[in-house]
Amino acid sequence: MRPHPPMGAVLRCIECPEVGGDTIWVNMVEAYRQLPDEIKKKIDGLRAKSSIEHGFGAVMPPEKRAKLAADHPEVEHPVVRTHPETGEKLLYVCSQTTHFANFHTPENVRYGLDKTPGAAQLLSYLQAQASIPEFQVRFRWRPNSVAVWDNRATQHYAVMDYWPEPRKMERAAIIGDRPY
Repeated sequence: MRPHPPMGAVLRCIECPEVGGDTIWVNMVEAYRQLPDEIKKKIDGLRAKSSIEHGFGAVMPPEKRAKLAADHPEVEHPVVRTHPETGEKLLYVCSQTTHFANFHTPENVRYGLDKTPGAAQLLSYLQAQASIPEFQVRFRWRPNSVAVWDNRATQHYAVMDYWPEPRKMERAAIIGDRPY
């Protein structure tokens, strides 16, 4: 995540494996829409911190991981973002989201411990919404296929089921705004 994440992206397939290598996109507007009202109320106004260090840096030696963290510091965004063009609310957490920035208030904490469901459990629940198949579309790549998506309202995942076959792509990102 970045302070001003891309508003969209274009991906073109140069070379793809015979089997596998699909990309999955998740509709985070629908993921938010389908949340129970109790959860929507709980996350309204919450902000979360995200960092690429914990995921991408996990396999790096300590000095490279520290450089990654310094080059890409954690960012803070709303948990529920409003789409700047449609006005729709959407769930704005992903696998790079590490924790809530403002969950620990007197309403949510008792004796220094999170109340049930707790911050970590709530974040895990929200992140898991991206794995619900009804919110997903899966795209099978062919050479010269092109996909364009709204990065503000979707998440994407490249399925890593093709090793040792090659998967070569070209990607362009479109400059975005600061989420609100």
